[in-house]
Amino acid sequence: MDSNESIPFNKPYYSGKELDYIRQAFASGKISGDGIFTRKCQQFFCEQLGFDKALLTTSCTDALEIAALLANIGPDDEVIVPSFTFPSTANAFALRGAKILFADSGATHPNLDISSLESLISKKTKAIVPVHYAGIACEMEPLLELARAYNLYVIEDAAHSFDSYYKDTPLGSIGHFGTFSFHETKNISSGEGGMLIINASQFYQRAEILREKGTNRSSFFRGEVDKYSWVDIGSSFLPSDIIAAVLYAQLEEFPSIQKKRLTLWNRYFDNLKSLADLGYLELPFIPSYATNNAHMFYILCSSCEERQALIDHLRSHKIYAIFHYVPLHSAPYYHDKHDKRALPNCDRFSQCLLRLPLYNELLFEQVDRVSEQIHVFFTSQKTPHFAQLLCKHLYKKNPVKQLYTQ
Repeated sequence: MDSNESIPFNKPYYSGKELDYIRQAFASGKISGDGIFTRKCQQFFCEQLGFDKALLTTSCTDALEIAALLANIGPDDEVIVPSFTFPSTANAFALRGAKILFADSGATHPNLDISSLESLISKKTKAIVPVHYAGIACEMEPLLELARAYNLYVIEDAAHSFDSYYKDTPLGSIGHFGTFSFHETKNISSGEGGMLIINASQFYQRAEILREKGTNRSSFFRGEVDKYSWVDIGSSFLPSDIIAAVLYAQLEEFPSIQKKRLTLWNRYFDNLKSLADLGYLELPFIPSYATNNAHMFYILCSSCEERQALIDHLRSHKIYAIFHYVPLHSAPYYHDKHDKRALPNCDRFSQCLLRLPLYNELLFEQVDRVSEQIHVFFTSQKTPHFAQLLCKHLYKKNPVKQLYTQ
């Protein structure tokens, strides 16, 4: 491997079957939605992951928008959303006129702080939208207890969470609805694409109608009605079967994809653990109730300035690491609408979190090269901050008397 070769943040995975399946879709004579590969993908999710009903969509954004419609979100409603997330999580409900109440992150993980939820609930609250950041589950049992007590919808944003679990239950199957992304940065990708999971049978038929432009077209093709027409609101949320063909090629490979990503994730963790032990950085925290699907590997720096310096250092060695979300509560669109509560944990993750390259074709040697340059960056700096961190580490390992006896 050339040590000067660039290491991008992401590289889409190609299984080798995608073009064959696209040709098969064309040969079937139907490349619009709900073709042979759309049905294969939806069947896969129900059979392999135990979802009640899965509907492919053109994006996770679309899946969230359908969920907002199914929950009848409107202008008189409030929806609780974590501030540390992609705008689509909130936008799906803002489009319906709802007021967004932003929740802070927890202290140890970017997921929403469960302990703060009840204080955000009012008579107008209609739904809670937990985001399983980096594929790591939110603490769902207390969240569900609150939802039941206040009669709220739970809509899981599981965009990062394919093949990830809360205890023994797959994410996306716990709330009323679950939403997934198959964007090119996700473990399983079709370039763009998404999926809506419906976990209550009373929503099945309307979900199909909303997804099919407000028509009962799906019922017509099943022979349940003699013609289809406009029966509800809706939009064009249905993806082409070409997208589904690409997705199905990847789904067939998902065990090996997941195995490789987990091996890469663990190699990063082992390589960087010594820096975390010394207090130079923080590593991802995986709660006991959550599994890890290796969607991303991130570290936490001590400040925004330190993170930018590390980004610049890595880039000078042709390694491309990137930060993540700007908090939605301080974003230009919603800043004046936010109720001015401070969300310090969210702000810390936004300012300090750095995502490292992680994709299926990444080599172990490249993980080691990234890790080595992170070691170089931290251990070569001669600042009081790092001296303090070293003393802090020594204090933990040695009694006070021993620290000052020399």
